[in-house]
Amino acid sequence: MSSPILTIKDGVKITDSGMKIMDYLNLEINQGDFITILGGNGAGKSTLFNSISGNLHLTSGEIKINDTLITHMSEEKRAKYIGRVFQDPKMGTAPRMTVSENLLIASLRGQKRGFSLRKLGNKKELFYELCQTIGNGLENHLDTPAGNLSGGQRQALSLIMSTLQKPTLLLLDEHTAALDPKTAKQLMTLTSQIIEDNDLTCLMITHRMEDALRYGNRLIVLEQGKIIKDFSKAEKEKLTMPNVLSFF
Repeated sequence: MSSPILTIKDGVKITDSGMKIMDYLNLEINQGDFITILGGNGAGKSTLFNSISGNLHLTSGEIKINDTLITHMSEEKRAKYIGRVFQDPKMGTAPRMTVSENLLIASLRGQKRGFSLRKLGNKKELFYELCQTIGNGLENHLDTPAGNLSGGQRQALSLIMSTLQKPTLLLLDEHTAALDPKTAKQLMTLTSQIIEDNDLTCLMITHRMEDALRYGNRLIVLEQGKIIKDFSKAEKEKLTMPNVLSFF
């Protein structure tokens, strides 16, 4: 059996004020897992994501991606393994750069960059075809600054950017929460399609319980910095909304 994509062993995070926001958390994520995460305010969802991405460093414990120990690795160095889409549509894209320019930067993720011609024109046809598959008109805005897009278009752009160079692990940080219900549903359909088509490994925090039940092959419930439930696909399929609500 192959090694897990990501392993957190006895992860502890204590703030400067002495509050324990991750409490000996253990987690293994395997290739192809699509794990949805639920938890109330203060459950530790953001702490988990920030610890994986390197925005926070564990007080104790260890984190591995494949067989590489990344516990003390910088956020910048971890970026070659991790794609992330945030809750706020304003994050994840450069607002003054065009859609094409944002996609060009994303296409170079994990590569060494030097001074060279951008050769943006050579990739515009590819970017047009890529955006056309989304179905929200983004392909007609390749020369539009990202800051001028609608929230749904900007989140779709962030999702494409995060998956353009297939990441080892995709983190979706309540990426539909700021959108209206119709746009959120469209983005989740796109998200599921991209994950399936590219065989991505994904962790998704969501506040929409119906999405937590519908998508993914595992469901994790966090409480006070601990995983209190880790449902397999078979267990998850038996859950109902009242079952899930009982954890809150």
